[in-house]
Amino acid sequence: MTRPLTLTRPAPVRLQAPRRPRLTRGPELAAAVAAQLALLALLRPGHAGLAVGVGYALASWALLSAAFRRRRALGPADHVTLARVVLTGGVAALVAGHLTGDARVWPLVAAASAALVLDGVDGRVARRTGTVSRLGARFDMETDAVLVLVLSVEVARSAGPWVLAIGAMRYAFGAAAWAAPWLRADLRPSIARKAVAVVQGVALVVAASGLVPHSGVLVAAALALLVWSFGRDVAWLAKRRYAGRRGALVTPEAHDAQVARAQEAQGTRGRGTDGARRARLLDPVAR
Repeated sequence: MTRPLTLTRPAPVRLQAPRRPRLTRGPELAAAVAAQLALLALLRPGHAGLAVGVGYALASWALLSAAFRRRRALGPADHVTLARVVLTGGVAALVAGHLTGDARVWPLVAAASAALVLDGVDGRVARRTGTVSRLGARFDMETDAVLVLVLSVEVARSAGPWVLAIGAMRYAFGAAAWAAPWLRADLRPSIARKAVAVVQGVALVVAASGLVPHSGVLVAAALALLVWSFGRDVAWLAKRRYAGRRGALVTPEAHDAQVARAQEAQGTRGRGTDGARRARLLDPVAR
């Protein structure tokens, strides 16, 4: 006799949901705030400097938390830029201390010099690790802009208020781009533009150190270069706009293709004012 077949129901297979990567952006930014407070304790910039440094740390934390809200973690190059943010906060605190009578200069020069040196590191790290992004580029360039603005305030104490034009020019251009949409177009890559940007930081740090006589002449020359750089870019954007109005064969697609070819030939990425098209937290410096 044969036994009747009994069908057994297979045990249900439990599908495990894929583990989501751990959220590390928050701890990274919190660690930057802690590093900022530790740097302030080391620098001892006085009551005014301490207030500015703490306010800077909290503002940076809020701004970067919102800007990187769609990322679970910062990239390797972002970590380098975050270190520059901390150093820039120390420079801002020392400048505020100087405005209220603290005359220590060397800590300011050391922190600003370190921030300028790291400016050449984060881009290289991004390219070598394959983590280049527009947000990372804006992060880098906005940090540059804040550092130059703070240094211009420091040098203006001795050279005169005209030095503030160096730090304010990037923000003036950004405001103009809101009013004139044609200024928001991407700029072609330019080694001269990058060199002029480097000159600004170096000239301001040298002038802040007080070691070079007649440093005001150096800062004036840097400002003249900056005006030339901005003027050249504005003239190029205006010419492109005029050519488009006259019906020349300069379509947006053709322009983007030309920019891409130029970037590939130079191995660099051009800076644009893409951030001015929408209200973003980290607009590119673009100069």
